[in-house]
Amino acid sequence: MPVESGAAFLLKLSDGGSPETFRTLAGLRTTQVQINAQPVVVTHKGSGGWRELLGGAGVRSVSISGAGVFTGSAAEMQLKARALAGALDRFEVTFEGGERLRGRFLVTRLDYAGDFNGERTYALTLESSGPVEAL
Repeated sequence: MPVESGAAFLLKLSDGGSPETFRTLAGLRTTQVQINAQPVVVTHKGSGGWRELLGGAGVRSVSISGAGVFTGSAAEMQLKARALAGALDRFEVTFEGGERLRGRFLVTRLDYAGDFNGERTYALTLESSGPVEAL
């Protein structure tokens, strides 16, 4: 398996239509994806001192953090408006190898930074609400 570059991560937002299409909002220069599972422990006296977990149960979630530059001011304004409204939207994150994660997310953090003579960058965090598909 070849090593993948981190240069091709894209954040896309659904248009809400049918069929659904996703429009690129931003390129992510750095990305972190966390897939979380909080297990249900069902250890009992007969477990022989070993912890036992209940498969298919518990709470699952996905957190996506990234930083980069926006592809345009309209996309930036749209994401900022959604964050300020506390809206749940369908997002898709695509990776260089073609993998995609798609689901409903809430923008829980949106930070801006920039140098005097440099580009303005952003950092954001998305938290899942409901199932997330790996495509």
